[in-house]
Amino acid sequence: MFKKIRRERLIGLFCLLLLAGSIIPAQAQKDNRFEVSKNLDIFNALVKEVEMFYVDSVDVEKTVRRGINAMLGGLDPYTVYYPEQDMDELKIMTTGEYGGIGSYIRERKDGGVYVTEPFEGMPAALAGLKAGDRILAIDTVDTSNKTSSEVSELLKGVPNTKMILKIQRPNEKKPREVELIRKQILVDQVTYYGVRGDGVGYIYLKGFTDKSAQEVKAALEDLKKNHQIKSLILDLRNNGGGLLESATQIVGMFVPKGKEVVSTKGKISQWDRTYRTSNEPIDTVMPMAVLINGNSASAAEIVSGALQDMDRAVLVGQRSYGKGLVQSTRELPYEGRLKVTMSKYYIPSGRCIQQMDYTHRKADGSVDAIPDSLTSVFYTSKGRPVRDGGGVRPEFEIEEEEMPTMMYYLATDFVLMDFVTDWAQKHKTIPPVEEFIVSDEDFEAFKSYAKEKNFTYDRQSEKVLKNLKEVAKFEGYMDSDSTIFNALEARLTPDLDRDFNHYKDQIKKLMASEIVKRYYYQKGELLESLKEDEVLDKAIEVLGDQELYNKTLSTPEEGVAPAEEKTKASTGGGDIAYVFDQTIG
Repeated sequence: MFKKIRRERLIGLFCLLLLAGSIIPAQAQKDNRFEVSKNLDIFNALVKEVEMFYVDSVDVEKTVRRGINAMLGGLDPYTVYYPEQDMDELKIMTTGEYGGIGSYIRERKDGGVYVTEPFEGMPAALAGLKAGDRILAIDTVDTSNKTSSEVSELLKGVPNTKMILKIQRPNEKKPREVELIRKQILVDQVTYYGVRGDGVGYIYLKGFTDKSAQEVKAALEDLKKNHQIKSLILDLRNNGGGLLESATQIVGMFVPKGKEVVSTKGKISQWDRTYRTSNEPIDTVMPMAVLINGNSASAAEIVSGALQDMDRAVLVGQRSYGKGLVQSTRELPYEGRLKVTMSKYYIPSGRCIQQMDYTHRKADGSVDAIPDSLTSVFYTSKGRPVRDGGGVRPEFEIEEEEMPTMMYYLATDFVLMDFVTDWAQKHKTIPPVEEFIVSDEDFEAFKSYAKEKNFTYDRQSEKVLKNLKEVAKFEGYMDSDSTIFNALEARLTPDLDRDFNHYKDQIKKLMASEIVKRYYYQKGELLESLKEDEVLDKAIEVLGDQELYNKTLSTPEEGVAPAEEKTKASTGGGDIAYVFDQTIG
């Protein structure tokens, strides 16, 4: 009898616990919904009160947009709101397509929007537009005082519609009028492919859109059929990623059908997914190297990380960016969309390579990278150790040379662009990219031009010294002896001649990149960057050494840690990634 009562009590207690388990989440969900409803009511009331009673007129749309951006920005950099007027931007990200003239444009600080880079074979280039042309008007709209975003919107439109551009070309007195017909612009994601070294195929992929896999497949099949390549290099440096499905398709070209490439896990388990290769591969045995750097992110990390985890390719370059988050889009009222982080992704070894910890912000809102000491070890299919957090680390890691501040300012200031514009007007043609070099005479001419235009740049050393002097003065050290500070100040005084000569080789390479782009477009710029490229050279070396290649991808011998080779790199290849405030038109 006693046992029966105790059993009934236990069953009752168990049922109570089950009931509590179902009530607590439901209650928590109910409370959360109440908080959402309450705060939306508060926000709605605030907007109405401010619009009605604030002392000056309020642009409600801009005010609310600032609030939205601040709210989403507090989550992570990838959760973004796109109103109806910005949907073209989202479309370009996912498809690489838009209706326009096919050119980058850029706004000067002192006013005016300029063509900076027409795309080969697109309406801008076919109509004769050149880098340096200032856009004065589009049809009947004066663009003299408009921003690059406003000009971009005017340039885009329905394919096959006509427009008249009024431009001012440098060194010409009168403006020109140019007629263009908009077309559907498809930005090729495979910028270049060809053969490097002895039968080594090379493919450079700039991003992952819905057509990237198709472009990579066409390039690979051509290299195998018409060039009989013996090995392959896939260059993903400066590739910011894109569509996850595209990454899965590209991995599927090199591994057997049915292999797991990546899985996603988020708050809503029903939406978790596993992505597997779904087509028959093109080649599963050809020796392969993937090039990555600190700007290789997202889908580029899925491809490189998955091929590493499957021991299908050696990686060469620098540690990747470390973006292990996946975004999806959600429809919003008034034709807007929300791109929201919904999950993390995990590559075949089970690791997530997310570097920044957005869930644990500091009091000031800043975030830290996950330290290496807190990362965990995972294993490839052959038992090679790899780590999560902090991106994908290559087997052959080549240290990237520090980029001096002066180079950044030369790349982003208009002084180099203006010099090359003048230079190109005097040189109708140049040799093929492989043969082209910037002469010492051209270098000296650019140095004189920069001095004439009063080119300036922030020197970090000067700022640090100034701060140090202020601290030393506060602590009383300047009173006794300021000789060392005076000596340092004298050495750090800006001297354009000295700094130009000190960075001569890097400046000449930057000049060459800007010049060849005028004649051979994006493909030429890439080919120029591949000269003296230590990352590319190392990949060719590894692929040419079958014993080294096989050993690198083999199961480690027991008790022996795998060797990790490090080399100091020059600024060749895709290692230099300058970000301009350019807009597509």
